Amino acid sequence: MRSGRVADDGGMVDLREARATDVAALEDLARRSYSLYAERMDRLPAPMTADYSAAVRTHQVWVAEDGDRILGMLVLVPEGEVMLLENIAVHPDAQGRGLGRDLLALADREAARQRMTEIRLYTNEMMTENLSYYPRHGYAETGRAEQDGYHRVFFRKPVAAP
Repeated sequence: MRSGRVADDGGMVDLREARATDVAALEDLARRSYSLYAERMDRLPAPMTADYSAAVRTHQVWVAEDGDRILGMLVLVPEGEVMLLENIAVHPDAQGRGLGRDLLALADREAARQRMTEIRLYTNEMMTENLSYYPRHGYAETGRAEQDGYHRVFFRKPVAAP
């Protein structure tokens, strides 16, 4: 799937691969989506300082778009037979509509299409909402460790056959 439409709880949303012209919107989305967590942490969350221009060029970046407004993003990084879900974010105004669920489903489809064996992700332990969110979507916690100065919680999910 290179693009498509999904019905979320707020109407129809387009899912498509990100373009270089989306970088400013991705940066803004990251700032807005992670600002709640920035208040809890002693440093900015990594997605708030990520290089989205490089990500669009070198990773698999997807956006959820309503008209000309980007409401969500998904950043996937293939690593051998494993798909790293590097970032998933939904604009605060669009949270609770099911976009996160739709983006996770897109990650599942892409990992299966690319014949990956599992999806891995990590979150910061201060992002407590995520610690229950990911298990509700099939992810199992595999460990906790300090990495790059962040206290991270690691998850994995096997990829179902396409």
